Amino acid sequence: MITQQQWQETKQLCKATLRSSLHFSVASVDGHGLPHVTPIGSLILGQLAGGQGHAYYFEKFTKDLPSNLQYCNTVSILAVNSSKWFWLKSLVKGQFYCPPAVRLIAEVGPLRKATEVERMRWQNRVKWLSFSKGHKLLWRSMSHVRDLTIIDIKPVNIGKMTQYKKDTVS
Repeated sequence: MITQQQWQETKQLCKATLRSSLHFSVASVDGHGLPHVTPIGSLILGQLAGGQGHAYYFEKFTKDLPSNLQYCNTVSILAVNSSKWFWLKSLVKGQFYCPPAVRLIAEVGPLRKATEVERMRWQNRVKWLSFSKGHKLLWRSMSHVRDLTIIDIKPVNIGKMTQYKKDTVS
């Protein structure tokens, strides 16, 4: 069961991931059992409900992920805080003050039309680029999402620097 503390730490790490990496890595498996990794920049984490987290992502640019979900609707999402400042401070201190990375195991729901609230939340995230040609080409017409039910949170252990977090983020 996912605790409120785990979910809050995970949401904070995912915010840092988005700031530093601009995407999450989503791993799926194809019909031959081969792994496939898809970068997703539109993942949005929601509320903790019934011990599980809710999230969704806009499905617009994915090619292989939708077909892979026909074979297995479970994915692994890797979120890494790639901020150089975060890593430098942690390396100097010899300890991470918060988790550096996490894997989210999630079940993916069917493709559906995004709600107005979901579209507005996405547009709010990218509004600082609304002046750009790229914004108009890439993100103006985001319309369909897939829901994710987070069923497990697995912290990434990086040796002795993360041992103190082992008991609090399991």
